[in-house]
Amino acid sequence: MTSYIVEADGGSRGNPGPAGYGAVVRDAADGQILAEDAAAIGTATNNVAEYRGLIAGLRSLLDLAGDGAAVEVRMDSKLVIEQMAGRWKIKNEGLRPLALEAGALARRLRVAWRWIPRERNREADRLANEAMDAAAKGLAWHSTTTSGEPGSLASGRGAPGLDASGRVPSRSAGPGPAASDPASELAVPAPAPAVAGAEGAQESLFDSTDISEISAETPGPAGKGTGWRPATTTATTLVLLRHGETALSVERRFSGLGDPELTPNGTAQAEAAAARLARAPYGIQVIVSSPLKRARATAEAVAARTGLEVVIEEGLREADFGDWEGHTFTEIQRRWPDELAAWLADPSVAPPGGESFEAVARRVQAVRDELVERYEGRTVLAVSHVTPIKTMLRLALLAPPAALYRMHLDLACVSLIEYYADGPAVVKAFNDTSHLH
Repeated sequence: MTSYIVEADGGSRGNPGPAGYGAVVRDAADGQILAEDAAAIGTATNNVAEYRGLIAGLRSLLDLAGDGAAVEVRMDSKLVIEQMAGRWKIKNEGLRPLALEAGALARRLRVAWRWIPRERNREADRLANEAMDAAAKGLAWHSTTTSGEPGSLASGRGAPGLDASGRVPSRSAGPGPAASDPASELAVPAPAPAVAGAEGAQESLFDSTDISEISAETPGPAGKGTGWRPATTTATTLVLLRHGETALSVERRFSGLGDPELTPNGTAQAEAAAARLARAPYGIQVIVSSPLKRARATAEAVAARTGLEVVIEEGLREADFGDWEGHTFTEIQRRWPDELAAWLADPSVAPPGGESFEAVARRVQAVRDELVERYEGRTVLAVSHVTPIKTMLRLALLAPPAALYRMHLDLACVSLIEYYADGPAVVKAFNDTSHLH
């Protein structure tokens, strides 16, 4: 697999003052420049400009190589590298939105973070200064790298879509098909999480592909990790609980934003899950739930045993199946054959009057990122539905989109994902229903 290097920098003449950033994407094998980007961003601080450079570099790499690419990010900003690796807290609230944006992009890649001395970041620094010089003359920055240079694919495309405030707008990963509550369980492709290396390590991620070299990295603070390499931070844990049985799930009917109650059996399933999750080793500290009754009732069963309150998260709701709500797959196939075929083939297509899987994926990605940020280092129970839970598992596994068509989630099942601030997401449990037997 091709590996890449992103070098990024930013500067401000006055701090705050006229500012700009520069970013370079290199082929890790030979160091050749594949893409470069720079822009003036108006009045800003050095740290803001550095984060803008990082965001531009990650975007350039995603444009070039797509999701899942392995990259080493090199910057001479100790603050940005340490914050992105999760070892330093973000105390400046003005930087937090930029760090969140950069983190969302990094989770789509496999990232190792490395601090480098300023003299080794000359190319990105040069681009940032070129952008500031051009802005001082009332000009836009243009790449000086020629496309005829051997091995060079430098884009020279300038700043990618700055909004009126000079901020690089976020772009979500492309989603794919997802699963409904009934039998027609499909999946949602989503952005890939990152894998980060220890900053300051003597060997680059790209110096060796031997697993023993990766396993030999110096451990950071206590964490569980994957078993092949040590975790460098404490995890934020999401325990994912699907709601209990409803009348629609018994009859295997599409159950989206319709709001059926739990059946008596569904209530018993919720109680069994609650009894399990109230015990060690879970240590639930926060409970969040979809606003729909079947999920809320399941969450309240756990809350009653743990003494916690249930926080409603709109983003955890099931997909809106529109006119298909309450119908079986067979009924839909007979009444809407063309619409069903289009829906199954294209995640941007919505059921009549409903919500596309593409929209669902964006929503679920956003709520996942918000939960991980808000409850950093804590154990959170998220009570939801098939579509959101499968989406989060898909994100964590870095699996191809087709893998989700082969996933099955039972009623009241438990899955568990650990998220690490320096990148990796680790699936620790999947579709566990041992508490129901």
